Amino acid sequence: MSQLGSEETKKLYIGSHISASKGYEAMGRQALKLGANTFAFFTRNPRGGSAKAIDEEDVRRFLALAKEHSFGTLVAHAPYTLNACAAKEDVRRFAKEAMTDDLRRMEYTPGNYYNFHPGSHVGQGSEAGISLTAGLLNEALSPEQTTTVLLETMAGKGTEIGRNFEEIRQILDQVELTDKMGVCLDTCHVWDAGYDIVNDLDGVVSAFDSIVGLDRLKAIHMNDSMNPLGSHKDRHEKIGQGQIGLEAMARILNHPKLQGLPVILETPNDDAGWTEEIALLRGMHGK
Repeated sequence: MSQLGSEETKKLYIGSHISASKGYEAMGRQALKLGANTFAFFTRNPRGGSAKAIDEEDVRRFLALAKEHSFGTLVAHAPYTLNACAAKEDVRRFAKEAMTDDLRRMEYTPGNYYNFHPGSHVGQGSEAGISLTAGLLNEALSPEQTTTVLLETMAGKGTEIGRNFEEIRQILDQVELTDKMGVCLDTCHVWDAGYDIVNDLDGVVSAFDSIVGLDRLKAIHMNDSMNPLGSHKDRHEKIGQGQIGLEAMARILNHPKLQGLPVILETPNDDAGWTEEIALLRGMHGK
């Protein structure tokens, strides 16, 4: 289900987070109701450890639906409780077990993305945190998988790693199966981390390219921010109602080096709000 052919880079693949509680086909149909042609979903309870059993017939119906409606690549999300670089061994063990199981389950819908927060080092230091997260990836990734695992850019709240492009690159450099890795850029997070995507979007894109590489950028979480530049607070806002603003969102959406990527909304909204935001962003794309 991957895209990025010459024609497909002109197309906007956009959606929001959708509840996985009713299965894959229901998620796909809900996405269509919102006007979406991709979506994100949590692989298991976002605040816990349980994972819904996969119904293979449900998956088959979803894959047919996705093909019929030309869905873009999906961006699954690991649970928030997955901390790959925790100080406690039992927390790291859960992270390894959950990611390994999630990647196995992702193969029911091959060729999609699995996004996760790089983790919080909780006082061990960034260098140790980076090493632990890379180490978990080296244990969880397999040469056979078709899923690309995405490191999400973070706001730098507390002891988060991945707070800047350099830390993202340091994690990638320590992963052995590098072809299985990519990055998801979150607009609220990079703004809160201090990257001025409002006044210097070209500079931020160039910095990402020189430090990480645009070939690694696979998806965008498009969120406005409640907080000023460099606040390190990670508070998402509805599109156009925060400190980033609608004009900057339009420039991000239309930047020539950011085309063809799945765009996922994580704004504080309901279905009606996401429907409006998807329509709004579609109307701005290509203009």
